[in-house]
Amino acid sequence: MHKVTIQPQWTISGPEGAALAQRLVDLLVGVHDHGSLLAACNAANVSYRHAWQLLREGEALMGAPLLVMSRGKGSILTPLGDKLVWADRRIRARLSPVLDSLASELEAEIEKVSSPTAPLLRIHANHGFAVEALRSRLLASGVPHEFRYCGSVEAVAALHNQVCELAGFAVPIGEFEPPVVEHYRPWLSARPYRLIQVAVRSQGLMVAPGNPKKVYEPKDLARPGIRFINRQPGSGTRLLLDLLLQQAKVAPARISGFEQCEYTHAAVAAFVASGMADAGYGVETPARQFKLDFIPSQRERYFLLCDERSLEREDVQGLLDLLGGAAFKSAVDALPGYQADDAGRVFTLDEAFATFRARAPRKAVARRTG
Repeated sequence: MHKVTIQPQWTISGPEGAALAQRLVDLLVGVHDHGSLLAACNAANVSYRHAWQLLREGEALMGAPLLVMSRGKGSILTPLGDKLVWADRRIRARLSPVLDSLASELEAEIEKVSSPTAPLLRIHANHGFAVEALRSRLLASGVPHEFRYCGSVEAVAALHNQVCELAGFAVPIGEFEPPVVEHYRPWLSARPYRLIQVAVRSQGLMVAPGNPKKVYEPKDLARPGIRFINRQPGSGTRLLLDLLLQQAKVAPARISGFEQCEYTHAAVAAFVASGMADAGYGVETPARQFKLDFIPSQRERYFLLCDERSLEREDVQGLLDLLGGAAFKSAVDALPGYQADDAGRVFTLDEAFATFRARAPRKAVARRTG
């Protein structure tokens, strides 16, 4: 299967039309990650001399320094340089899932023409890091597929409407399992379904390093002066947070920023890391990537839901092999807050959820008389 790659790109232009070089932004990101210009040059395969030329041109364009050299401390980004780095990361965090979904759709359309008789495995799921690892394995193995990123409710509804073969969604472990399962029940009860476990992951609060606002639990979000960034309605994370707030008896209207939403965990982390919010709620991996503090609150299992008949398909069996393989499990276990526990295991709904009870109609019993 051919791989399509779409990368977000952005520019800043000065009054006379000159634009900041993307290579310079990449170098600034490298300085932030590696702590020195020399290390950033090595990582980007750019000569030290050329890097300084890019810096001088960029500083002339922006009218302010972007980098400060400190003896014994390497290179330090100025506030302006730091803001350019966070702008780049926020753009990528927000747009990459959208572009990845579009790339997958284009791959699928090309596959339909180049291999018209090959079945296409359609997967609808909310964007997540274990899901990214699975997509990488599917591409590497050559399984023809189409990934479409969307909210959890939208995903299970798509399966219900037979728009896809697999739908991704997460269910908390413990006290919030029953209300979440009940939330999805209208779609779960339509046909004989099976659940394929992908991973177990941690959800929690993302806050600035050192947690300066002392946000430790969901009820703290309602304190005056706390700015919050939320996930969109229809996402599993938004549903979980709503349940946590109900338990804490906190009205969403009391939370500043509750209606301001991002569409991925990474975008929430980038929003907090940029200083535009004091806290967000999501999985641990992007919090660590953006060097935020993470306060865990819930564990949940991430599943792919499918019709039981789909398990007979060769491509679904291939997906199960990938989920149970060492490469996928190693990739997931390397993600902060993720474990590949029972990856590839197939459950019935009753086996997975103790609170799930099929509502099958009772059969009428005919009585013989006389």
